[in-house]
Amino acid sequence: MTTNVTYGILLLSLVGAAWFMLKKAKANKEAMMAENAPKVAGDDTLEGGAKDPEQFDEPDDDALDEMGDLLGLDDEEED
Repeated sequence: MTTNVTYGILLLSLVGAAWFMLKKAKANKEAMMAENAPKVAGDDTLEGGAKDPEQFDEPDDDALDEMGDLLGLDDEEED
């Protein structure tokens, strides 16, 4: 009689542990799928920002020279 009760308790423990592991595995899989889902433009939030965004309204002379170099404007003026 005592062995049957012990077997019953062990069987219930086994079923409970299996249920818990399956539930945890399913939750982990769902979290992994959500974490690794493809990124859609506009869904992400950008953190931070410029401390003084007005500084970009008017470019300084160095920035204008650098843009001219990138566009090749200095090459055309020399010709």
